[in-house]
Amino acid sequence: MKGRIHSIQTLGTLDGPGVRFVVFVQGCNLRCGCCHNPDTWACEGGREMTAAELAETAARYRTYFGKDGGITVSGGEPLLQSDFVRALFEECHARGIHTCLDTSGSLLDGRVRALLAVTDRVLLDIKYPTDAQYRAFVGCGIEPPLAFLDELQAKGIPTTLRQVTIPSLNDTAQSVEMLNALAAAHSVVDGVELLPFRKICRVKYDNMGLEFPFDRYETPTAEQMAELQKKLKY
Repeated sequence: MKGRIHSIQTLGTLDGPGVRFVVFVQGCNLRCGCCHNPDTWACEGGREMTAAELAETAARYRTYFGKDGGITVSGGEPLLQSDFVRALFEECHARGIHTCLDTSGSLLDGRVRALLAVTDRVLLDIKYPTDAQYRAFVGCGIEPPLAFLDELQAKGIPTTLRQVTIPSLNDTAQSVEMLNALAAAHSVVDGVELLPFRKICRVKYDNMGLEFPFDRYETPTAEQMAELQKKLKY
């Protein structure tokens, strides 16, 4: 079983609990205006690796993981390569490595459900509070990620909700209230994270000859983020 890999971060601390071996897979079905990795969009890009060799590479860093760390697969969108990620997580479990999936939750079928069966934790992006914003700035409606969250609840998979805070779009009480309500309605959610929108990715767009769609939006201040954090209940 081979997958297409964009890049690897060996000692990540922002993509799940503890220290993580972070795999960024190639290919994405969405076109989020705030995307930091436009170089992961094309499904035919990246380099091929087998699930076994990638798990073996991750195992070399196991001493750094401690009791909480492990492997996180991000993207791109990992659900586009759900068969490969499932095989990778099975290889990781055979080596005693905790597995985490970082996803938009925009896809759900039998293959994705098979992947979730070997997933220890999910980082689920809930990007905006309204369907209209999802359709305008993401490329799908809001229902798929909400249905995905319901599936995580049904399977009892510990989940962290995440949202990139973009001033004038989702830096609102409505957005935080929605995250709080989702967490309250789904007992598997044990944390909510707000991440400040940044524009350090602009150089990637420039190098690829692409316009950065969200260049007109500002980065939230530390004070703005602190005020929103106060409203979070989880």
